[in-house]
Amino acid sequence: MRDYLFTQYDIAGVLEGQRKTATDAIQNLDPNYLLNADEAQLVAALADEYRLEVPVVRDDEIHVADHGEASIDVRGDPNRPIFDRSRPFLLPGTRTTIAVPFVGNPEFFEVRPQTYTQNPPRGKVVGAELLLVYERVDHDAAVIKAEYQRTVGQVKSYLESLQKSAEGFNQGLESLLRDAIRVRKTKLLADAGMVEALGLPMRQREGAATTYAVPLQRRRPKIERPVASTAKFQPEPVLAQEEYESILSIVKNMVRVMEKSPRAFEGMQEEDLRTHFLVQLNAQYEGQATAETFNYDGKTDILIRVEGKNVFIAECKFWNGEKAFRGTIDQLLSYLSWRDTKTAVLVFSRKTGFTEVLKKIAATLPMHSQFVRDLGKTDESTFRSIFKQPNDPDRHLFLTVMAFDVPRANKG
Repeated sequence: MRDYLFTQYDIAGVLEGQRKTATDAIQNLDPNYLLNADEAQLVAALADEYRLEVPVVRDDEIHVADHGEASIDVRGDPNRPIFDRSRPFLLPGTRTTIAVPFVGNPEFFEVRPQTYTQNPPRGKVVGAELLLVYERVDHDAAVIKAEYQRTVGQVKSYLESLQKSAEGFNQGLESLLRDAIRVRKTKLLADAGMVEALGLPMRQREGAATTYAVPLQRRRPKIERPVASTAKFQPEPVLAQEEYESILSIVKNMVRVMEKSPRAFEGMQEEDLRTHFLVQLNAQYEGQATAETFNYDGKTDILIRVEGKNVFIAECKFWNGEKAFRGTIDQLLSYLSWRDTKTAVLVFSRKTGFTEVLKKIAATLPMHSQFVRDLGKTDESTFRSIFKQPNDPDRHLFLTVMAFDVPRANKG
């Protein structure tokens, strides 16, 4: 590396090059691998791989790396009466090398930050150390100390400016990668649909495009890319958000029927109420809604399947307090496989004080260990949340809790 530091590349060009390299890496992934891989894990791995690490000086490890006699060329000293300055003029002296250890990508010492001076610091990078060399024909240690402290201070200032630029890049990296992955996934799925419509076999293309290289070495990632098959991608049936809302709407409409005809429902228990909902769901989804169906680690109350794959899962329970409610959520989560992301809990209350029941539901949901965030209420008794999949914290799911004040049997 040259004696002058921070002069080879401009930080703006480095950031743009790193963005291109990261997004090009997504374009070069095997299409089926990309479609089969877990998106959250892939984003995390790529972000770790392309994150910028500006060096940080280890102040407490600065030390004298070398010291000894040397012949010093003093022809550059204007105070010395030297007649021919075209040739070396050597005097006996000492050479002192001070090592400044650091952690981070050493190639940042070649990058010019947004804020810089016309007289950048000098030094040489060897491994994980910045070496500062001082030659003198006297023994004035105070001068060397002042010079190295000034240089270290200047180096830190340059690195701090670079760090601000890198932080902005790193903070937006996952969003950049996620958007690029989703754009390519959308295109791949659209391409596959078009090719499928042609009805012709497809020849496998050999080779891959090269990527643009930025002047920064690739960091060694700490997070491994997810393992995924490169076999032909078979898309899972996914319940679109509008269908999810449609199912919930059907459930709400059936509750209105219960409210209008209370005598018909006042003696019903959980199983009867569940059947009431299943009748209507099967009318809409052609008999694909089932009850007490085994799924993952237990039996769920309401399950809608498409082509043998789950798209909606719900549990039905009477309100028996906060502890039982938490147990219902745990029970529902235990039924979910990795691909189950649209769920609901239907809570029936025959207790007095339905308003108090709603308050307890609202207070209990955020306290659950898998709760991620609140999506708000669509009405007074419908609570929307995002939860984590218990077996994969990177996988999120929709959980809607719908509470109903159902008719009570007339004791008279």
